Amino acid sequence: MLSANTIKVIKSTVPVLEVHGTAITKRFYEAMFADYPELLNIFNHANQKQGRQQTALANTVYAAAQHIDRLEAILPAVKGIAHKHRSLGVKAEHYPIVGKYLLKAIKDTLGDAATDDILQAWGEAYGVIADVFISVEAEMYATAQQQSGGWADFRPFVVARKVKESSVITSFYFEPQDGGAIAEFEAGQYISLKLDIPGETYTHIRQYSLSDSSGKPYYRISVKREDAHSGRPAGKVSVYLHEQVKEGDTVWLSAPAGAFTLDSNDSRPVVFISGGVGVTPMVSMAKAVIEKTPNRQATFIHAAVNSEMQALRPEVESLAASHPQLSAHFVYSRPSERDKEAGAYSKEGYIDTAWLKSVIAGSEDASFYFCGPLPFMKAVKAALLECGVAESDLNYEFFGPAAAL
Repeated sequence: MLSANTIKVIKSTVPVLEVHGTAITKRFYEAMFADYPELLNIFNHANQKQGRQQTALANTVYAAAQHIDRLEAILPAVKGIAHKHRSLGVKAEHYPIVGKYLLKAIKDTLGDAATDDILQAWGEAYGVIADVFISVEAEMYATAQQQSGGWADFRPFVVARKVKESSVITSFYFEPQDGGAIAEFEAGQYISLKLDIPGETYTHIRQYSLSDSSGKPYYRISVKREDAHSGRPAGKVSVYLHEQVKEGDTVWLSAPAGAFTLDSNDSRPVVFISGGVGVTPMVSMAKAVIEKTPNRQATFIHAAVNSEMQALRPEVESLAASHPQLSAHFVYSRPSERDKEAGAYSKEGYIDTAWLKSVIAGSEDASFYFCGPLPFMKAVKAALLECGVAESDLNYEFFGPAAAL
């Protein structure tokens, strides 16, 4: 329990964190990795280079300072982060290291403005926040291990099948090396894939949404190949998966995790909206709706460049054709001539408010799930709010560290 004075001091730092938060977290990662380079086996190197991890941590610290007197307000965010930590293998013993370098980064960045009172208050506050994370994650580790077919940390799986879904997306089917049972999962969850890439100093871990429904003898992920563009380097892991990983190879997977899940207790109509490879959790959710709630109306909307770049369309069309409860709509920004001749899309261009309103007419009280690139998600959220959808009915997932919509 934090004292009134500690809470007061932490609250007083909120304006400072708003201005200097990212500088503090950037310094934090620099100093910590310099002394503990082995932690690079856990963290996503690409997110570090792009600054996404620093920004996400800064936002988390800022939110914690804002709500230090009522931490229950940030519990949903804590659970989302804790799911990621559990799937990455973050353990209780890592938290003292993080605390040490966070305080050091505050002092290094703010200089004399970081008084002893501020550092002491943040030390106490970090201890309380860390205890919350440690407790939540300990329960998640126990659940992952004790559930039927579950396991702790990482387990070896064999690449049973590798299927090219589009010009940029390939699916990987993983079966357990030991032939045993595997844990079920909630639609929308992900697995962490741990790879030792030849020539790389550190292990690379990436989280990929499960793109099939639960209850099968395999896990499936569908991965977009991230080639170099706009000054950004190619994705080491996605390119390695596409070019090097073969059927029969062994990889290491975490048990399924993730807080972005379909609410199966909600009987209202549901609308799934995805862009690009954001289709992966939406397909899993659509299948779950059909398998578990056959009377629930569902609308599936997917945006892609064209049919050559769209993945999993045949599966969605097959579901819609055999289950009247599901309707499917495809939006292509640059349809090919073949797409135009076949009338293979519902709209050319981008999802906009007017078109979206026509598609969801009568379903404004539905629950909405969306996923895709950050600009896409910002546009979808704005359009849904303009359509009169309540913000409480919006559910979304970021690929990578959390950002702001």
